[in-house]
Amino acid sequence: MPKFAANLTLLFNEVDFLDRFQAAAEAGFTAVEYLFPYDYPKETLAGLLKAHGLQQVLHNLPAGNWAGGERGIACHPDRTAEFRDGVAKGIDYARALGCPQLNCLAGIAPAGVSAAAAQATLVDNLRFAAAELKQAGLHLLIEPINTFDIPGFFLNRTEQGIAIIEEVGSDNLFLQYDIYHAQRMEGELGNTIAKHLPRIAHMQLADNPGRHEPGTGEINYAWLFRHLDRIGYAGWIGCEYRPAAGTREGLGWIKTLTA
Repeated sequence: MPKFAANLTLLFNEVDFLDRFQAAAEAGFTAVEYLFPYDYPKETLAGLLKAHGLQQVLHNLPAGNWAGGERGIACHPDRTAEFRDGVAKGIDYARALGCPQLNCLAGIAPAGVSAAAAQATLVDNLRFAAAELKQAGLHLLIEPINTFDIPGFFLNRTEQGIAIIEEVGSDNLFLQYDIYHAQRMEGELGNTIAKHLPRIAHMQLADNPGRHEPGTGEINYAWLFRHLDRIGYAGWIGCEYRPAAGTREGLGWIKTLTA
């Protein structure tokens, strides 16, 4: 059976963020993930994880001005120093939270910058980050994101992500495979996951359309979960969806689709 982590950015959003750790534990989750920890003291977050017996399995590196619409700066040639400062901050939080892996959001392709320049910047930044995280005993991930939800996002397909990993040339850079984003951009989920399984260190899920919980849309999650078991995927799957009604009311899919 797959291992599911509650994405606290989207789940249990009927309560304050710091109360979502308790809510996740009470709902039966043993692991959590979320976009960013940086608005809170790391000691506070570490205390909540310990108090509720939770493991943190993922968060992102700093990604620029998120509230202002930025979705990562790793492909921005004029933001390299800021990116490298963010790597240090991300490592500091990950160590405090016992989080084994960090995701790097490539960002929206900057205006006036060629695709080649954006790619070169991203590759250089990932080489730096992968080396820094390896020294800290952490894994670095990159995530393709669909361009319907985030127009212009630089990294948007699985094969593109794999090509970037190969160009970076680090044994500490892996793919974060988001089933929802992949379905919107390319489909062919089962074969793609099997083909690139050795490089997939983390997965996330939501159904399509609507980005709601599994079972509400077109993706055959019952088959996909069995497929993941058959091919031996052993990582976590982050539940990064918008509950169609309420979080607790919508958790029945876990038993229904993994039976």
